[in-house]
Amino acid sequence: MVRGLRALALAAALAIGAAAAAPAQGCRLALLLALDVSSSVDDAEYKLQKEGLAGALSDPDIRGAILDGNERVALAVYEWSGRHQSATVLDWTLLDGPTALDGAVARILSAPRSYNRFPTAMGFALGYGANLLERAPSCTRKVIDVSGDGITNDGFRPQQAYVHFPFADVVVNGLAVLGSDPRVADYYRGEVAHGPGAFVEVAEGYADFRRAMTLKLFRELNDMVVGRLGPGLR
Repeated sequence: MVRGLRALALAAALAIGAAAAAPAQGCRLALLLALDVSSSVDDAEYKLQKEGLAGALSDPDIRGAILDGNERVALAVYEWSGRHQSATVLDWTLLDGPTALDGAVARILSAPRSYNRFPTAMGFALGYGANLLERAPSCTRKVIDVSGDGITNDGFRPQQAYVHFPFADVVVNGLAVLGSDPRVADYYRGEVAHGPGAFVEVAEGYADFRRAMTLKLFRELNDMVVGRLGPGLR
């Protein structure tokens, strides 16, 4: 669905150099995806978000990035909103073949929405994610991928979470969804992105979620640090 992903990878490699080679065996990436289910996300938007994620994971370029090579990717997914309203949708799953990846996508699509009427407590959500990463498989890299359409309005800030939870070796990337709050993209860039090479993708509303998530997953799976890509893709 997203055109030119492989060309993008080549251009990035030429611009900044290829990422360092990873070990020949084992798990190269523990990827934790966090989906916003706060009260600003209505049912139609939630459906677009969940189906967009499933569509991104099913994209041929993403499947290839996950399954090609000797090293594996471990995936988990959780939903977040209020201070105590984070829920695991997909527990840690080693994506060691097409069957495992298809099963993960099916689980994401079949899971009911966990919450729908709580505020945006992103600091608490990141704390939940850090604890979930603590029991992830042993992998070379650890990444939390946070999606949302608003800024923290309850509890502590993301930057406080990075101080008080184990984030020393964790990268946090963001997918900011425009529409609900005009500050969201700047907030994700200034407050949420964390760690070496962290970046933020921007979706022009939830109808654009699948495109933005596909591009973001491709960059994460290939350990790419891409410079300026144009409006909304920085």
